[in-house]
Amino acid sequence: MAKPYLEIKGLTKRIGHRTLFEDVSFTINEREHIGLIAKNGTGKSTLLSILAGKEGDDGGTMVFRNDLKVGYLEQMPTIDRQEVEGQNDEYQQRYKQYLTRMKITEEEASRSESQLSGGQVKRIALARVLAGEPDLLILDEPTNHLDLEMIEWLENLLSRSTMAILMVTHDRYFLDRICSSIIEMDNSRIYTYRGNYSYYLEKRQERIDNMNAEIARANNLYRTELEWMRSTPCARSSKARYRIESFYELEKRAKQRIEERNVRLEMGGTYIGNKIFVAHNVCKAFGEHVILKDFNYNFTRYEKLGIVGNNGTGKSTFVRMLLGLEPHDSGTIDIGETVRFGYYSQQGMAFRDDQKVIDAVRDIAEYVDMGNGEKLSASQFLQHFLFPPEEQHSYIYKLSGGERRRLYLCTVLMKAPNFLILDEPTNDLDIVTLQILEDYLKSFRGCLIIVSHDRYFMDRVVDHTLVFHGDGNIQDFPGSYSQYRDWKEQNAKPIAEKPQPKEDKSPERRNQNRARRLTFKERQEFTQLEKDIATLETEKKQIEAALCGGTTSVDEITQMSKRLPILTEELEEKEMRWLELSEFA
Repeated sequence: MAKPYLEIKGLTKRIGHRTLFEDVSFTINEREHIGLIAKNGTGKSTLLSILAGKEGDDGGTMVFRNDLKVGYLEQMPTIDRQEVEGQNDEYQQRYKQYLTRMKITEEEASRSESQLSGGQVKRIALARVLAGEPDLLILDEPTNHLDLEMIEWLENLLSRSTMAILMVTHDRYFLDRICSSIIEMDNSRIYTYRGNYSYYLEKRQERIDNMNAEIARANNLYRTELEWMRSTPCARSSKARYRIESFYELEKRAKQRIEERNVRLEMGGTYIGNKIFVAHNVCKAFGEHVILKDFNYNFTRYEKLGIVGNNGTGKSTFVRMLLGLEPHDSGTIDIGETVRFGYYSQQGMAFRDDQKVIDAVRDIAEYVDMGNGEKLSASQFLQHFLFPPEEQHSYIYKLSGGERRRLYLCTVLMKAPNFLILDEPTNDLDIVTLQILEDYLKSFRGCLIIVSHDRYFMDRVVDHTLVFHGDGNIQDFPGSYSQYRDWKEQNAKPIAEKPQPKEDKSPERRNQNRARRLTFKERQEFTQLEKDIATLETEKKQIEAALCGGTTSVDEITQMSKRLPILTEELEEKEMRWLELSEFA
């Protein structure tokens, strides 16, 4: 049996009097792709930083395989040019290749960090980490600030990679398609699931159902034993003492709580009229960089619109023009009188670090109108956003990045807008918060625009998509992002499969075309390819099913993980050869 890359036993971390996590133990094996899931504030980023050697722990052990090379991408990376410049020529070549693949020019790569966008910094940092060819790659929110094209490129790269990977991400499609194991940190305990994200959801629910049933049984027995404790004098016999001790153990089990925090946020929307906004011949450019060109749009009542596109195509500029925060060059944007905007920006809200969570909300309103005559206090409303009463009196400087974003979202929604504009709302939010937000937005009685690179989130919420292609080219697509991707692939297939040269209609050329047939050996090859492809596809499906089945041993998972990328590459080669021969079959 191969020695694991990394064994973690009893790892503990505290910040002041607060315990982030305690007694964390798990193993990372060769080629294993692991997703780490936990609520905001439970120390996910801190754990990754400790494993990468960036900060210390307060107990436990970490045993790395000898000479293990670790690569680490921080959630908010910085550009370390000294590290790059100190590497050998082979590394420099790979680094430049990754920059090219991620559409970073040499001029951009040489700029100071203050002159670069968040997406450019993330891509340069990714190139630096990937060029090092680590054995173990640790990624903290790798999709943040990347556009969809880059996310899908990275997803494809990592899903085939033979590196071991440990990642934290809120992007559920990314998680589902790359990871073969999920580790969940919940209430200071670790739960491991040998499968992808979809498998994790299914098995996690089974675990919660079983635990709830166990708690219910313990409660029934607890009531019986409680009567005995209250009515029977505590004799000194060993039997009575044993029963008393058992009672206190039973009491602990009966008082357990599965802290699902699956609260449902329901608010009555403020009235919104039929006229929302009408854009007529709107133009916007920054020098030669065109954002909008004669853009026309009539936004309808209760429309839920998603906006997607590469970084720099003008998505955020568009919503800022709609809000009146950015002027347009020409044309008109006419906003309805009843429209009441709520805006969640990428930059977030500037909170005072010396302020308490509850005070930041009370500065906006003491009570929140939920509609239908119901009102919640600021404290009650915060609980909908996963801030229990004991955490509401914490100072803001103690909050994690995700907790700050969650607080910011709370301050936007508590103003009861009827037109929500959310610009990259999923960055830094945990999956539990995203599920609550998704449920709220699906039933939101108002208008909605979401700018996001989170495909799962968009698919669950929006029913209409604007695709920003750049240079003022905006495509209006009547469906979700995944539906747009399917449509795009179907329409691109004839071009992708075989570029067709201009037909030569001369008699000589027609005779040549008719004469071209498969040779005997090619016919044999063509027949064998069909059999090979069917066999390889069957093997691939079996491996994928086994990896998601949860009953496969660690050794088998390791071997299958090695085989899968080789199998995929072999399958692609045979399919391409089959396509070549099929032209003349």
